[in-house]
Amino acid sequence: MQDNRKSEVLSWLKSILFAIMIVFICQQFLFTPVTVKGESMEPTYENDDRIVVTKVGMPERFDMVVFNAPDRDELYIKRVIGLPGDSVVMKDDVLYINGKKYTEPYLETKKAEIPRGENLTENFNLKDSFGKTKVPVGSLFVMGDNRRNSWDGRRFGFISEQSLVGKAEIRIYPLNKMGAPK
Repeated sequence: MQDNRKSEVLSWLKSILFAIMIVFICQQFLFTPVTVKGESMEPTYENDDRIVVTKVGMPERFDMVVFNAPDRDELYIKRVIGLPGDSVVMKDDVLYINGKKYTEPYLETKKAEIPRGENLTENFNLKDSFGKTKVPVGSLFVMGDNRRNSWDGRRFGFISEQSLVGKAEIRIYPLNKMGAPK
């Protein structure tokens, strides 16, 4: 009887250790939970939202990414605006990438909050701001959705692709907003 009990305890311990190992591997290489801090991505993500970040694949333009901040020891979440080789210009609240005009529907809520005639995003271009006409190879240019209250690429420049934690894919908390952001 003692051997059966010992065998069952050992079997449970193996199962628990295997499960912990699977969770560790998934968190290191596939996905990880992150808590959003700050207001820079409002209304898409809000302070204390919990999200799942995938670590597979490179981000595309307008994906939201989590990365190691270049100026602090913390994580930032921002939207990818410029990919390597892109020129980025903001003029009169209109985004131009490689000379092509882009609409940014995720900014509509914030644009509606500002006084008529004012811009949500100040005019800028990469050359005047950083001395480069294009996003360098191995780098990304990112901005927050809450453009008037976002410490982003307009302030700290380009981020290294090596600093990426992953792409923000799904909100898991608060429960009433669970799912992919709109």
